[in-house]
Amino acid sequence: MSYQTLDAAQIVETLRKLEQRIVERFPGSGLGSVCRELAGVAEQARERSEAIARPNLLLRAAIYVAIAAGLAGLLVVASSVKMQFVTVEAFGVFQGVEAAMNIVILAGAVLFFLITIETRIKRRRSLHDLHVFRSIAHVIDMHQLTKDPGTTLAGGAPTTSSPKRTMSRFELIRYLDYCSEMLSLTNKLAALYAQNLPDAVVIDAVNDIEDLTTNLSSKIWQKITILDSGRNTP
Repeated sequence: MSYQTLDAAQIVETLRKLEQRIVERFPGSGLGSVCRELAGVAEQARERSEAIARPNLLLRAAIYVAIAAGLAGLLVVASSVKMQFVTVEAFGVFQGVEAAMNIVILAGAVLFFLITIETRIKRRRSLHDLHVFRSIAHVIDMHQLTKDPGTTLAGGAPTTSSPKRTMSRFELIRYLDYCSEMLSLTNKLAALYAQNLPDAVVIDAVNDIEDLTTNLSSKIWQKITILDSGRNTP
């Protein structure tokens, strides 16, 4: 077993266990459903990230054929220019050389496009999947918004529009901790794409998700700290 790379199967298993913990502690809660959804997305992410890492042999074969055909065309052009040096006057030769240079530049641009097309396809697929993780992180954050430690500690009469708060301090700490774990695992799922496709654009997108989940988790741990400090206060 390698300890230098993330294991997608272990992440999926951890999410399944987390789902069970949430369901057992808070049966019928929306957070359990979100975790179940995240586990399903993790299964897909495992397959898709591994598929992205594999080389597209069919596409590469087509690229090699196109490059070979292009090189053959350049050889034909070079031969025709060489013949012009012998058969035409100097002005015509310069025109031929200029046309050949334009063809070479265009061929270089096409060659660059063909070489990078596989990476750009994989990048687009990765960014599409990473957007899902960003959305899920915000959904997790929505589930902890109304979990106010101040109300739990201070008590007070709720208003008509106040959210229902039936959790004890211990339950609220567990709920918030589950949210934090889900955010961390969401970040790890995103990191699978950077691991399998070390592309600068993909790495930047993964770093953005890491910043987002870290900031959201920091807010959650501030609430947990308040609840812990309140528990220790006489």
